[in-house]
Amino acid sequence: MTTPLPAGSTIGIIGGGQLGRMLAMAAARLGYRTIVLEPQPDCPAAQVANDQIVATYDDAIALRELARVCDVVTYEFENVPVTAAQVLAETVSVFPPARALDVSQDRLAEKTFLNGIGIGTADFRAVDDDEDLHAALRDFHGVGVLKTRRMGYDGKGQRVFRNAMPGEASGVFTAMGGVPLILESFVSFDREISVIAARGTDGALSAYDPAENLHRSGILHSSTVPAVVAASTAAAAKDAAFSILEALDYVGVIGVEFFVLADGSLLVNEIAPRVHNSGHWTEAACAISQFEQHVRAVVGLPLGSTMRHSDCVMENLIGDDVQRVEQLAGEPNLMLHLYGKAEARPGRKMGHFTRLIRMAR
Repeated sequence: MTTPLPAGSTIGIIGGGQLGRMLAMAAARLGYRTIVLEPQPDCPAAQVANDQIVATYDDAIALRELARVCDVVTYEFENVPVTAAQVLAETVSVFPPARALDVSQDRLAEKTFLNGIGIGTADFRAVDDDEDLHAALRDFHGVGVLKTRRMGYDGKGQRVFRNAMPGEASGVFTAMGGVPLILESFVSFDREISVIAARGTDGALSAYDPAENLHRSGILHSSTVPAVVAASTAAAAKDAAFSILEALDYVGVIGVEFFVLADGSLLVNEIAPRVHNSGHWTEAACAISQFEQHVRAVVGLPLGSTMRHSDCVMENLIGDDVQRVEQLAGEPNLMLHLYGKAEARPGRKMGHFTRLIRMAR
């Protein structure tokens, strides 16, 4: 059993978006201070944290200062430079570990890792030029999703091939930026689900019930709990998440997205080494949210219960959806969370709400 950090200790959070904001709020409830490292002043996380270091994520001076003033460091997005996490880890505990970033930041490395521990994914091919793409499309009979191996989120950095003809791939590699790519085969699936799981510093494991996710234009629109899947499928999803956590010697919360096939079997779509949008429902339908669970894990406290008291639907407020706030605020059994972003833009997540449907059975 590890000794938890005492109340009053300081958690460093790399990244200043809405996930960092909710982590800082959860940390405050447990008596911990937070400092955010983020180049944008007055970012959503800094509005509720104790302090902010305004600097880029790879600023050597800022990283040294963060390590000096914090007792543990975590992050709210997966594109934190791996070298930054490694440098910090020389003088302060960093959770999740740098290896989780290294694996998740490259889609080829991620799928290779997953297959290596016995977890299925869509078939895939590395694409480093047009010839590679031609060959991969031949293997997949002209059908697949071409993605940048690094960066890209909410549907960005992707191109879909549905019935590619000979020569159609010419020039695509350059058009996609001339960066390493991956072609993934299409997966015929019934639904998409995700599991939010956690591992503590003592190796304890926990997972929330799977959420069923609906995407629009590549962006998560809603998460419904419980997901319409067999109990065996839900159990298999949790087991897969636990295998990932243990293989990475992980500490903290992770989001694992799955495709559910017609026979109830699963393929992992991707992993996110952080709290996850599809787990926002936990703050309204569970005694311990994914944000508190993450804080508990990284400071060494026992993991909390993942039981939910209600069925629910979480929905993102994207762009002008934020204009629905007055209407939503008048609804009973609805928890509303806005992120403190000054400007609504198309595709920008401005907040979310969770509507409680009924008591869980």
